[in-house]
Amino acid sequence: MNLLEKIDTNHLPKHLAIIMDGNGRWAKQQGYLRAMGHENGSQSVKDIIETCSNLGIENLTLYTFSSENWSRPKIEVEILMKILVKTLTKDIKMLQKNNIKLNAIGNLEKLPEKVRKVVFEAIEKTKDSTKMTLTLALSYGAREEIVNAVRNISDKVKNNIISIDSIDDSIINEHLYTQNLPEVDLLIRTSGEHRISNFLLWQIAYAELYFTDVLWPDFKEQDLYEAIISYQKRERRFGKTSEQIK
Repeated sequence: MNLLEKIDTNHLPKHLAIIMDGNGRWAKQQGYLRAMGHENGSQSVKDIIETCSNLGIENLTLYTFSSENWSRPKIEVEILMKILVKTLTKDIKMLQKNNIKLNAIGNLEKLPEKVRKVVFEAIEKTKDSTKMTLTLALSYGAREEIVNAVRNISDKVKNNIISIDSIDDSIINEHLYTQNLPEVDLLIRTSGEHRISNFLLWQIAYAELYFTDVLWPDFKEQDLYEAIISYQKRERRFGKTSEQIK
């Protein structure tokens, strides 16, 4: 039996999030410049998007560029932006063919104008797609997201739009970048690191975490299948006992 046959398609994560890590180390191991790692990583992005779509996963969020990544060397940031533009321009037909809706979260105003233009054009071209929502976290930081939510909620309290007593989980969710997405069920991080790195801190409260030593450019559909199989073997209790779940 191959790995795909072991997956229960009725028990897929409704929201899968991935921290795509290891492009630089992959390039170093191959004797390449870091840019080559990012180029090869973009191919893994395409492969995993299509695999998730074929499986029937409804929501996929990829940690594409963090708010902290702006502190990387200027030349590397420029290369990452160029690869993003190139990839979105090239793969827009793939998204349309697979009925995938593109979404973007983060401090998008910090992106270069050309990048924002390409991102918003791709979002517009796929807005009516219904099979899967692909969310790119761009210039994204979870702490910044939460701070912004607190500020917006505070402003509404100040202006008597909402009351303090009405603030609960749902109110906070409504003020996050991910307000239209379900909570994360499975979070995957590649490259052997065991960190969350300021990614979807609120949304992964009850997510299952899966860490793999595979570097992102080498992460392919079989690796994704292994992660999903691991997820499906776990008992998600959400604070309850095993007996209560059963």
